Parts: sequence; C-alpha cells; structure tokens
Amino acid sequence: MKRRIITIVCFVLIGIVQSNAQVTLTPGIKGGVVFSRLTNFDSDFKTGFYLGGQLAIKFNKVYTLQPELVYSQQGANVEYYNDVSINPYNPDIQLEYQTEKFSIDYLCLSAINKFSFGTDFHFVVGPSLDFKVNDNLGKFYTSSDSPIGFDFAIVGGFGFSFPNGLSLDARFKQGLVDIYGNNYNTNIDNNNNGNYDEVVLNQSFQLGLSYSFDIK
Repeated sequence: MKRRIITIVCFVLIGIVQSNAQVTLTPGIKGGVVFSRLTNFDSDFKTGFYLGGQLAIKFNKVYTLQPELVYSQQGANVEYYNDVSINPYNPDIQLEYQTEKFSIDYLCLSAINKFSFGTDFHFVVGPSLDFKVNDNLGKFYTSSDSPIGFDFAIVGGFGFSFPNGLSLDARFKQGLVDIYGNNYNTNIDNNNNGNYDEVVLNQSFQLGLSYSFDIK
C-alpha cells in the first residue's frame, strides 16, 4: 500500500515538474501608431504613437499571459468655430473654423491574455490600467476641467507572429472611465436613465510591431 502511495506521489510530482517546465518567459519590445478619439465629443481621430515593453509568460501552445508597460499618446482632433471680429470698429462677427489637437498621454499597464491558433495567428484580450502623465487641455479650458489622473480600459485585437520573433498587431482599446471623472449615474431622468451621452471616454485603434527576444 505504501509503495502504491509513493508511486502515485512520484507520478504527481513528475507531472507538476513537467507542466512547470513548459512555462517559458520571453521579454520583448513593442511600438506602433495610435489613432485615438474621445466619445461624446465633437472630435476626429488624432494620430500618435505607443512604445514600451512586454513579458510573454507562455503556459502552453494556446495560452500566454502577457503583461505590458507602454507609453501611449492619445486624445483627439477637436474642431470648433471661433468668433473673430472683422475689424475693431465693425460690430459684425465672423466665425473662424479651427482644429486643435487635444493630447492626453498615458503610461499603460496591461494584462493581455493571448490565445494562439496554430503557430501564426493569435487573438488578444485583457484589461489596462492607464496613468496620465501629460495633457494639454489646460490651454483650452480652466484647471477645473483638467482630465483625471487615470483610466481603466479593455483591449482586444488580433495579430500574426513570424518565426523570427517579430509580430504584427491590430488592437481596439475602449476606455471605461470618464476623462473628467463624471459618473454615468450623476443625472438620472424620469425613466431611470443615466447621462451616458455626456460621458467622455478614450477610444483608440492601435497598429504596431513587437519583437520577442530569444533568451535560450
């Protein structure tokens, strides 16, 4: 009986060791272009970039947990009309059409879940906690309208990996926190509906490259 127990324990330990041996850690770098906008805001997509690093923790052929730390330029191109006097002695006013770049830069800490199909294509999804490091909205508005210091977003997308460690990625990122800290339930109408049409959220598309280092 004792021999059977010892044998079973040995097989279990061997299985654990073998399963752990399959886990690999692969560091890498990534970068690309960001097309970002703000929801419920009269704006168009603004072009920026992202740059950072990643650590792929591969558990098996299908699933990889990939923490990422990325600097991302976001914001929007905002179009508006500015009142301009024709001359100081004429009360007539004309409207001047202007476009300004609203910039909100974040340091993004993401926990990406990567699912591989075969050896080439993969699908990614995961949360991202973003910390604001810079913005220029103060030049357009008062300090009371300054964006809050963080955002929480969901990332999803797909990519293609080459045998040499290079990967192509296309992702969509949707912020879930109003950039000014407003609450969806701040204003409730008679139908118990919130003010979703007033909540300003980050939204972006990312296209880029990543390279994984072979540390074997």
